[in-house]
Amino acid sequence: MTTTESPDDLLLIGVIAGPFGIKGLVKMKSFTDQPDYLRRRLRQIFVGKKLAPYTLTKLHEHKPGVLLLTLSGLEKREDVDELRGSEVYIRQSDAAPLGEDEYYIHDLIGMQVSTVDGQEIGPVREVIETGVHEVLVVTRAGQGDALIPVVREFIAEFDIPGRRVVVRPIEGLLS
Repeated sequence: MTTTESPDDLLLIGVIAGPFGIKGLVKMKSFTDQPDYLRRRLRQIFVGKKLAPYTLTKLHEHKPGVLLLTLSGLEKREDVDELRGSEVYIRQSDAAPLGEDEYYIHDLIGMQVSTVDGQEIGPVREVIETGVHEVLVVTRAGQGDALIPVVREFIAEFDIPGRRVVVRPIEGLLS
């Protein structure tokens, strides 16, 4: 079964690590920092490349970064084994509202990056998550990619609606 959901309307929230126990419980490595919000609000997830829809009947935080899911239709360990390594998505409309200084990583891709003095650097090609902070990989014409850490020292402004990032580079950051 596949869904008619557009990948552009979905957010990646985790990857299925495998079964937990023998009764179809799903262990998921979670990318969300708000599992309580998901537990209260979420009813449907989408799994794998085909975005197969599953009804979520129960969600439990096993330990930080690991959620246990009960999904309708998965009743045996073998059912879950087939999904191992599959990405798990939710509708963006089901996600927790963003705070004032928050953004979705995927919203940064394609944003134009310039310096505070107006020098155009290029578009964000990728965002690397290091565990400490994100790093913008910015494509530069005729040069190698620029790697810009997403920290207050370097980022002057994120203009999500305007699709631009203004940076305050230090000496050597863009060379």
